[in-house]
Amino acid sequence: MQKSKIPKLVKSIVAVAVGLFMLLVAPILIQTSLENLLTEMLIRVITEPKFSSGITLFSFFYPLWRALIYVAGIVLLAITPSILKGEVWTRKVELTAYAVPSVGGMFMFLPYISFVGGIPIPMVVSFVGLLGYISVFLFHRYDSTLEKIANLITFVFIGMMATHAFVIGIGAQRMLLTRPGQPLFEGLEWWILTMSGEINWIAVLMLFASIPLMADRKKSGWWLAFVSAFSIITINIPTQIIRTKTPDYLIGAILAAGLLALIFIFKSRLVDENQSRD
Repeated sequence: MQKSKIPKLVKSIVAVAVGLFMLLVAPILIQTSLENLLTEMLIRVITEPKFSSGITLFSFFYPLWRALIYVAGIVLLAITPSILKGEVWTRKVELTAYAVPSVGGMFMFLPYISFVGGIPIPMVVSFVGLLGYISVFLFHRYDSTLEKIANLITFVFIGMMATHAFVIGIGAQRMLLTRPGQPLFEGLEWWILTMSGEINWIAVLMLFASIPLMADRKKSGWWLAFVSAFSIITINIPTQIIRTKTPDYLIGAILAAGLLALIFIFKSRLVDENQSRD
């Protein structure tokens, strides 16, 4: 076999393996995780009713992420012949598809480990997606070693940022659903949550959109990542000042600042300026 065909073959095998996992194994792992989580939360709400909103949110978002992961698995299997042929356009699709279980699995892991503990079942979903995500960079033969390193660090950080921002949005909704004085919002500490959660979720959508665009080295992808990170910083810092019980918003702002630093440091590796010119 020619040496040039090996990376394409490896990426094709990974796409099939991960795609089948997302179709056949991940749905079972996610349902098992959800059942375990809801069982523990039903016990917890007896003494701490504030966690009742978590039951509603997780009952919706675990199946939603499972559906997204399933469809992403279909995508991987569908594009495998094109990956094997070495068609360049598949790179951005692969990255986006692998990002779904990576981010979704990590989101599901966080409440699971908080309420259930033990073997972190959702982490398996995230880990498998991350293996595929990393393989795209390692076996992309047209990139130099420095470009592979720059892309790997930046794109993994985008996934981390998307996960944290999504979790922040869930936390905001969870607290709003059990806030005192409903349906009113009694005070600034509740007003700010009506902004921070939704803005973090919008940032998640923009971060996902930035992945295929930056994979094509388009400046629009770079700007989407920039706006997402900057939006998170500007909303999370005042939210942290107003709501000081946990450092979650501060952590999100720090992660966003880290992403900003990365996309500026590696901008020449992430963006093809010639694409922006007539």
